[in-house]
Amino acid sequence: MNVSLHDVREALGELGKFRFGDMRVEDALHEIVHTMHAMFGVDGAGLMLSDAEQHLRSVAASDDRLAHLEEIQIQHAEGPCIAAFEDKELVGVEDLEQDQRWPRFSEAAVSRKVRAVLASPLPYNQDAVGVLAVVSEQSRPWSPEGELALLAFTDLAALLIASMMQSQEKSELALQLQGALDSRRIIEQAKGVLMGRHGIPARVAFEQLRAQARAERRKVAAICAEVVANAVPSAP
Repeated sequence: MNVSLHDVREALGELGKFRFGDMRVEDALHEIVHTMHAMFGVDGAGLMLSDAEQHLRSVAASDDRLAHLEEIQIQHAEGPCIAAFEDKELVGVEDLEQDQRWPRFSEAAVSRKVRAVLASPLPYNQDAVGVLAVVSEQSRPWSPEGELALLAFTDLAALLIASMMQSQEKSELALQLQGALDSRRIIEQAKGVLMGRHGIPARVAFEQLRAQARAERRKVAAICAEVVANAVPSAP
């Protein structure tokens, strides 16, 4: 199914009531995901938010494929949603069997009937806090209209998330996201320490921190706090 700009305008007009209504943000996000699923004519759509370990966790999904996507990306620490999240850019892949960017992820995803993915990062305070994605079990080109549609739904979801975070009454989802934001600050500081000390890229630094956390069976944030604390010179 090709996405038309007329379809997008109609859907966003219908979903626009969430901006001013009293529906719970969690419910509104599920509505956005199911509308995307129907409009794109895909095999799955979903919204993932970062947790304190900086893993993308599904909070709204139209299909089990999104649960598989979450599991595979965490297991292999790579994939289109992670790339969109980390690079803060729209990422599309038409055929994972032919794409060479994420070899371990691609092999596992195709075996779970995920072949094509279009992922858009969710912005909050000049950072990415999650990803909105659609998936297909067949190879599929993503049209410019489809990319614009996903960006429009992303903006709507971002507005809802921002309102949730600014609310005086924090929901469980808002507390989870705040924990992820707090964790990211110390992780970014630790990455900076390793990058300066060893002259390595940010992604390599993060993978080293994650590997140490796995080896010691500890939280990434705890490892990062130690790295930062040890990097601060003690007072004479």
